[in-house]
Amino acid sequence: MGRGDLTNHEWSLLEPHLPPSGGRGGRWSDHRTVINGIIFRICTGVPWRDLPDRYGPWKTVYERHRRWSADGTWDGILHAVQADADLGGRIDWSMVGVDSTSCRAHQHAAGAPKATPRIPKKRTTPRHHRTDEGLGRSRGGLTCKVHLAGEGGCHPLALLVTPGQWGDAPQMTNVLERIRVPRPNGGRPRTRPDRVSGDKAYSSRRNRRYLRRRHIKHTIPEPRDQRANRRRRGNKGGRPASFDKEQYKRRNEVERTINRIKNFRAVATRYDKRAYVFHGTVTVAAIRLWLRT
Repeated sequence: MGRGDLTNHEWSLLEPHLPPSGGRGGRWSDHRTVINGIIFRICTGVPWRDLPDRYGPWKTVYERHRRWSADGTWDGILHAVQADADLGGRIDWSMVGVDSTSCRAHQHAAGAPKATPRIPKKRTTPRHHRTDEGLGRSRGGLTCKVHLAGEGGCHPLALLVTPGQWGDAPQMTNVLERIRVPRPNGGRPRTRPDRVSGDKAYSSRRNRRYLRRRHIKHTIPEPRDQRANRRRRGNKGGRPASFDKEQYKRRNEVERTINRIKNFRAVATRYDKRAYVFHGTVTVAAIRLWLRT
């Protein structure tokens, strides 16, 4: 077993949620070797062609990662692993933090061809495909942003990839709506935490109204300019936003979650051209964190 490969215990947790092996031509045979190759590449950030020989042909490893990123298989595996953790009481729903981090895009991540507007007879475009490919320009060059919702145990619950120049506040509802932890014993998937925390970038009437409508408590500080604007409007400005300083001390949990997920070099620096492939890369990193629990 190579450094960073799945242990026997981790494999026993992951194997029941993988697509069935075999089939026509043995298409999905030898899952463990291929997944170890995918994890090795995400941990080290090496080009696919430079994968060690112990993981088999690099083309096989890359194609399986690309296909599972395109059809949502990695997302389904992440939800299944989260369901097992929730069944064992290992998810802290008392506080879910929302934050984002910028990832510098390597020059190999640029240059993807634009999507054509034609509608083919058979669907060939992945459902996660986007025309902007999740890349944005700044003074530092090409960047993308990973928006993340993390639970109290420093594990990611939901992920979203956007261009680097997109703001945080408009993406808060999109990230929270991606939280979906199934219940193996029956019932609707859990989608609502007890409390949500965020920094000043997430303070907006739209976000607070969304959380109140879903009966979710929130701990989001109000910026100075928003407080001044509310006071200037008098009675029309509304009531002051509630804020608990003691609860806000747990803000570091989501920041530690981002720190853990950016230990994967292929997440800290984006090498994938397609946004849906990079989304799959971040999802595999999240799955790896859940398996280490």
